[in-house]
Amino acid sequence: MYTQGSNNGAPSVKSVGVVGLGTMGGPLARRLLESGFDVHGTNRTAARAETLRAHGLRWHASPREVAAAVDVVISMVTDDRALAEITSGPDGILAGLTEGRVHVDMSSVSPQASVKVAEQAAQTGARMLDAPVSGSVPQVEQGALTIMVGGDEQTFEKVEGLLRHLGESVTRVGENGSGVLLKLAINVSLAVQALAFSEGLLLAERGGLDPRLAAQVMAGSAVGSPMLQARAPLFLDLPETAWFPMTLMHKDLRLALEAGHRNGIVLPTAATAGSVLAEAEQLGYAGRDIAGLYEALATISDQE
Repeated sequence: MYTQGSNNGAPSVKSVGVVGLGTMGGPLARRLLESGFDVHGTNRTAARAETLRAHGLRWHASPREVAAAVDVVISMVTDDRALAEITSGPDGILAGLTEGRVHVDMSSVSPQASVKVAEQAAQTGARMLDAPVSGSVPQVEQGALTIMVGGDEQTFEKVEGLLRHLGESVTRVGENGSGVLLKLAINVSLAVQALAFSEGLLLAERGGLDPRLAAQVMAGSAVGSPMLQARAPLFLDLPETAWFPMTLMHKDLRLALEAGHRNGIVLPTAATAGSVLAEAEQLGYAGRDIAGLYEALATISDQE
């Protein structure tokens, strides 16, 4: 068993739980198993954990059981409602937390929902950090995520070494709620980049250029961010399994717009990208990767 070293004399992390073994949570649990951690987990759909169990994951029937069995429990779910479902009630994470344990939520949720769970965790004597990630499945598998953390510094130091098995950039950015707010800020840019790249690629293709050549040149140009360079092939060969589904991106843009409203600022490009994502969802792209904006724009253009 791997025993994670500590910063400033903080206790070692020996066992880790993962609640939510979906598109990102599953590879995350696999990464921890491969790093030698004692990994426990649960998921709403048990079948999704079969491969992980074959590789050593210890299965539990509820989030409460996972939280009670480990030093640190990580959760990664889709939205505020899902976070409430896995944390509250007699079978929730909060019911399994005790003094000294840590809950690290890596979900993309609203700052308000995250802060509420942190306050509830503190009532048990435990601590909660919000630590959403930037990156897709390949980055999870490589341990190359960008992780932004909100919460108290002492708790962050306790789990920083653990998080560095998952991310090459791990930064505490402020108190509870700060991590998820920064994640929403990042996703505004990701959505707008995906939309702008799709527009430019469609413009080049409809103008008679080879779209694959155009995508290659565009991704290698000044506009070629790491996200676009990694995802460029997907725009023209859309995978069945999404790295980042449009419906989740649309959800994050809604949360960003709500945060902007609370802070008295306008987010015009987020609003535009959100409206296009809504159209794409109506065309059947809800579960497809955000690279599907290229196909969706082509369909929308043909309907004009």
